[in-house]
Amino acid sequence: MTSEQQRTKIQTQDGFIAALDQSGGSTPKALGLYGVEEGSYSGDEEMFDLVHQMRTRIVASPSFGGERILGAILFEMTMDREVGGKPTAQFLWEDKQVVPFLKVDKGLAEESNGVQVMNPMPELDALLERAVANGVFGTKMRSVIKMANADGINAVVAQQFEIGRRIIAAGLVPIIEPEVDIHSPEKSAAETLLKASIIEHLNALAPEEMVMLKLTLPEEDNFYDECIQHPNALRVVALSGGYSRGEANSRLTRNNGMVASFSRALSEGLSAQQSEEEFDSMLNSSIEAIFQASKT
Repeated sequence: MTSEQQRTKIQTQDGFIAALDQSGGSTPKALGLYGVEEGSYSGDEEMFDLVHQMRTRIVASPSFGGERILGAILFEMTMDREVGGKPTAQFLWEDKQVVPFLKVDKGLAEESNGVQVMNPMPELDALLERAVANGVFGTKMRSVIKMANADGINAVVAQQFEIGRRIIAAGLVPIIEPEVDIHSPEKSAAETLLKASIIEHLNALAPEEMVMLKLTLPEEDNFYDECIQHPNALRVVALSGGYSRGEANSRLTRNNGMVASFSRALSEGLSAQQSEEEFDSMLNSSIEAIFQASKT
């Protein structure tokens, strides 16, 4: 009954989702913010070892647990590695009661019609099989919307839901993430088009086809309420999208029923140079602030 317990937790419990899924492109930046300079490691393997140490330090911290954290999104390489002598997804659920998710997209295509759809995923089926075997509950995939272009936005949402249905068929719950760039000069207009397209696709799902949505914090408070109330949406989570933790939390507080799925805003202020006590204390205050903002 593990997956039923996980589904109930995701759907009903107060808390938020920790995004620990920086990939190759964003890893040097994540390590840099953590106080590990780019010149201090050589090659990808060493870089990924270091980022796994950082993620291990976060999830193994006494501050990181299922009372305040609903789930954690993992990068493929993190799923394939161990924490505390167990495969990462297993450790998260068994030791922390945190529901494991896996990032499955292969990055973004070039911008066209004011958006970036996702690159092809030729190995998706095999990856989903591995995810199921690892005890993963759901997946995450990201597209980006830069302008209020209806054709572009409809293409992003159609692709997300088409792949989402394949993920559902594999026995997993997809987190559909059509991010609206916070710097877009047409952010509000893009959100209007996006919501209409999402509702249309949600309405086309069968009753048992459940998805989650990961959306940029909107310009208008409670703008995505219709999505939150939709019977096919298990949960609607917010991405921080480059807002500082303070700004992201402030916006989140004003969007009732939306919970956080923050990456950079979660690890803000953590450093490789901190003692365990300093690290845990900083992480605890970050988690508590995001948890409180998610409870509204």
